[in-house]
Amino acid sequence: MHAKKSYGQHFLKNDSIAARIAGSLQRAGETERVLEVGPGTGMLTKHLLAQPNRTVYAVEADRDMITYLEQHYPTLRDRLIFKDFLDYDLHETFGDDPFCLIGNFPYNISTQILFKMLDYRAQIPEMVGMFQKEVADRVVAKPGSKVYGITSVLIQPFYNTEYLFSVEPGSFNPPPKVRSGVIRLTRKDNFVLGCDEKRFRLFVKTAFNQRRKMLRNTLKPFFPAEILMNDPFFEKRPEALGWEEYVELVRREQLDKQTTIQ
Repeated sequence: MHAKKSYGQHFLKNDSIAARIAGSLQRAGETERVLEVGPGTGMLTKHLLAQPNRTVYAVEADRDMITYLEQHYPTLRDRLIFKDFLDYDLHETFGDDPFCLIGNFPYNISTQILFKMLDYRAQIPEMVGMFQKEVADRVVAKPGSKVYGITSVLIQPFYNTEYLFSVEPGSFNPPPKVRSGVIRLTRKDNFVLGCDEKRFRLFVKTAFNQRRKMLRNTLKPFFPAEILMNDPFFEKRPEALGWEEYVELVRREQLDKQTTIQ
């Protein structure tokens, strides 16, 4: 099988790395269901199928890959989903049941996969994935880091993040031009954000759209000029704030509105 640029395909050829990725799932025993995104030729799939007491599903957008997997992994035939993951309603397969997410994710849509995971987080207690290293670093980054950004802040309230290991380009066919990183995200069960989530996302995205500017400049749509100019807190830049501080900003805005109305 030949990799297709249109699907962002780089097939993992290192069997020991595939086994290590498959073995990194810790909560699959709870769900008994695992969904692999972009299985390709099945290098990771075969290790998932070998694990006991779990049912493996795979979603793949490339018809040629579906045909290949049907031929080489016949036991998976009825659980192969020929769809684009980003357009796929996961309830069609899982209803409201929980499942773990795993994959050597296509680098061209990897961030979008993470955001879709957030939308289904009530059903996804754990995700293990291989990403372009830059994206993997961004997910686990802490405040103050140069790569800390929107992805970091939106994921970390809901999932504990771990960088597991790096993978060199030579482990793929064809080799990508970048290094890769494998991360594990473990959901914080019974977690409550403490503010309106849509407003939280809007604050974060607005702040980081101009990440080199102080908050007093980026958050003008949310606070009166008097507050922005007189409070030293707003002299900070977006990457200096942890997600908890963005929650407090949303709550502060709501409190200011209530005070103004009164």
